[in-house]
Amino acid sequence: MTEPEFLDEPPDSSVLTDYDRSHMKTYMRVLDAATDGADWREAVAVIFGIDPDVDAERARRVHDSHLARARWMTERGYRLLLRESRR
Repeated sequence: MTEPEFLDEPPDSSVLTDYDRSHMKTYMRVLDAATDGADWREAVAVIFGIDPDVDAERARRVHDSHLARARWMTERGYRLLLRESRR
């Protein structure tokens, strides 16, 4: 069995992490699903490949923590990303 490509919870940091940089696409997909009003269960199944009927607690944790980090990226993280790109 291989390790998943994502953590159950992204790092909680006030700075951009390598995890953030490598999961930008995931963050965008989670945000798009939430904006479109998609059911979180469908989103976590499609984006993360987790069956919420089999492991509801983990599925909810993965979804909610990545959505929170994605929102952080839109509110604060993007500024740090812009600063990095100007170096």
